[in-house]
Amino acid sequence: MSQGVEERVRVLVEQVIKAKGLELDDVEYVKEGAHWYLRLYIDKDGGVDIDDCSRVSHVVSELLDKSDIIRQSYILEVSSPGLE
Repeated sequence: MSQGVEERVRVLVEQVIKAKGLELDDVEYVKEGAHWYLRLYIDKDGGVDIDDCSRVSHVVSELLDKSDIIRQSYILEVSSPGLE
């Protein structure tokens, strides 16, 4: 189930993220305990900052709400891929 959601989310948001000068590095949709998490990892030359994450979070949240790809409640997290 999560792999299909991840791919549909990627297709939906990738161009919007790219238009902001960022790259969508990865998408994760996982259940941890009682909660589902949708994690988007974004990157750009020089790294991302909290403002980049915040802008992407707002835009992506609106897109996801309109598209209704994910029916159950989830927590959206946007961050950089880190040092891994």
